[in-house]
Amino acid sequence: MPGFELFGSAERKEIHDVLDTGVLMRYGFDGMRKGHWKAKELESELSSALQSDYVQLVSSGTAAVSVALATAGVGAGDEVIMPTFTFVASFEAIMMLGAIPVLVDIDDTLALSPKAVEKAITEKTKAIMVVQMCGSMGDMEALKDISKRHNLVLVEDACQAIGGTYKGKPLGSIGDLGCFSFDFVKTITCGEGGAVITNDKAYYTHADHYSDHGHDHIGADRGAETHPFLGYNFRISELHAAVGLAQVKRLPEFLSIQKTNYDILRAALSEIPEVTFRAVPNGGVESYAFLSFFLPNLELARKASSALKEAGVDGCFHYYDNNWHYVRKWDHLKELKSLFPIAAEVKAGLEYLKTKTFAKSDHYIGRNISCLIKLSWTEAEVKERAEAMVKAIKDILIVA
Repeated sequence: MPGFELFGSAERKEIHDVLDTGVLMRYGFDGMRKGHWKAKELESELSSALQSDYVQLVSSGTAAVSVALATAGVGAGDEVIMPTFTFVASFEAIMMLGAIPVLVDIDDTLALSPKAVEKAITEKTKAIMVVQMCGSMGDMEALKDISKRHNLVLVEDACQAIGGTYKGKPLGSIGDLGCFSFDFVKTITCGEGGAVITNDKAYYTHADHYSDHGHDHIGADRGAETHPFLGYNFRISELHAAVGLAQVKRLPEFLSIQKTNYDILRAALSEIPEVTFRAVPNGGVESYAFLSFFLPNLELARKASSALKEAGVDGCFHYYDNNWHYVRKWDHLKELKSLFPIAAEVKAGLEYLKTKTFAKSDHYIGRNISCLIKLSWTEAEVKERAEAMVKAIKDILIVA
């Protein structure tokens, strides 16, 4: 999956441009820059690639989620519906704003179940956040309909799915706000970085100001800028943006490689009757960053996970037993282990997690294995990997 596998002359050139000017900050120092504005250029490239009117770069994907939610006015005591299967950053970003993460079940897309979302809506609900995990998507038509009927903000966390599309539109551009991560292990990387995208000018203006201490970015004198409202520091640096600028121009190349490798692996696993694949909504096209499939039950999935590791097949994740990506192991959230006191309304709002169970999510994640797709594999290596995967899984099915 990571673009860092193919670093080359393009990334080095962009970095050298920045170092030659000595300006590492994205704002100000106009006279020293020699015309180089890497963050602005990257925002322009992302706007085109993601078919979105506005892009605001930030320091990480986690920052992107917090900035997106703040942009839409989500804050103290508001509820944000999110899936049980995601990275811990999702609930961290919500709680940072004093809002309450309301976890609900996923379905066979490995994303939010629209039925579970509908049941979870209360008078405190402010936003629905769908997380497009492992290169694919939820039922966007249904989620858009729910958010519209209930007048809720629909936020897409597409951090793991850049390049995926739904009915011809890039993932991240379908909701009111989209979020991306460009950390070290994403399809395109800045090392660290993220972006908020939207077609709403007011949301963009909010994101632009909020991510830079409230600066309004009007005029050429940074010290004379006004601060219409409170903000914080979620800025990206020019060095990080420079790497991303080179990488985003290579996105079509990376996606093509991912699809080629994905197709070889999927074709091989399709020969095993007991293996089924995650559902992709009609009109959806994965980014092919991962190949996600199901075994018949939890026991077999665990055995397959162990067998793949023993066969030397790396990068295959059984998230049911993962500490970071599934609610089952999020004890620090359930027990509210924090360095500082949690706000009373958030603490009360999370009481449900002490007794809440997620049987439907267990049903899907317990049987799921998601294997990342690397960019550096040769065709021979992919085919060798496919053979090893098939053998490992067939062997545990024969014993069963």
